[in-house]
Amino acid sequence: MIEKISIRISRILYDKIKNRVEFSQGEFRDVEEYVEFVLSKVVNEVREADQVYTPQEEEEIKKRLKSLGYF
Repeated sequence: MIEKISIRISRILYDKIKNRVEFSQGEFRDVEEYVEFVLSKVVNEVREADQVYTPQEEEEIKKRLKSLGYF
């Protein structure tokens, strides 16, 4: 089982999230599950945005630029 830790958020934000969970029609069990889902999505999107090209694509781009006289 994955170890869990606590994160403190404002009561206002907690209540808004709790509201979303209640209207999610069972998609999320509780606030913790919702927050973990959202944070995972954000972190993965940032990671994907950081790696725009694969190493193979980068090599191909470098070759093309070199053939055009940029390197």
